[in-house]
Amino acid sequence: MKAMPDFRNIHGLTFDVFGTVVDWRTGVVLEGRRLGEFHGIKADWEQVADAWRGLYVPYMSRVRSGDLPWTNFDRLHRLSLDQVLDDLKIDGFDPAARDEFTQAWERLPAWPDVSAGLAALGKRFTIATLSNGNRSQQQALMRFTGLPFQRLLSAEDFRHYKPDPEVYLGAAAELGLAPRQLMMVAAHKSDLRAAQSVGFRTAFVERPLEKGPSGGADRLPDPESDVQATDFLDLARQVQALDG
Repeated sequence: MKAMPDFRNIHGLTFDVFGTVVDWRTGVVLEGRRLGEFHGIKADWEQVADAWRGLYVPYMSRVRSGDLPWTNFDRLHRLSLDQVLDDLKIDGFDPAARDEFTQAWERLPAWPDVSAGLAALGKRFTIATLSNGNRSQQQALMRFTGLPFQRLLSAEDFRHYKPDPEVYLGAAAELGLAPRQLMMVAAHKSDLRAAQSVGFRTAFVERPLEKGPSGGADRLPDPESDVQATDFLDLARQVQALDG
């Protein structure tokens, strides 16, 4: 059986944002409906949201491969939105409306357990985002949600996207901690495995509805992680119990 981590040696928690902290799919669908009504455009907004998110990794890969120069999250989303609207043959969004739709990623609802869970965890640890979202996007999102993060760390700070090791190592350096003193919290197992590869401890938090009612999200168990939780409140309870 895997030994449980000694939380006395962990000083910071870094959090994936999209899917782990906020419900991106609901937020994008709601904004699509709002803009669609305003502009008189009918579409399957769930399909739009899923297709848009589906291009998230391919567009980041274009940066990694050198096909695109360093391009931040907002710009990648704006580029991929053009492809989605073209692929789904959705007409009527002019450039200004497309820019506004891209800002949907600044107005995403937090999962119901997040605020209270972060408040509890923040009493014991430094809590920071570690997101592929660019800095201005994260700042706007945190103003919208009011979540009590103490630091906002972005892939833009390191000009690399997760799961590149430079992001996790850069976060550790920014926080003034060794990787072993940090725990990555995410609903995506690939993110956690990448963090582990550079020495982070990890906590898997399940978000079964991240990709909608049809499923597709990573699910419990995740035996490779140090902690497995059903939500942030469960994570806070487990940490409190293990911390003594």
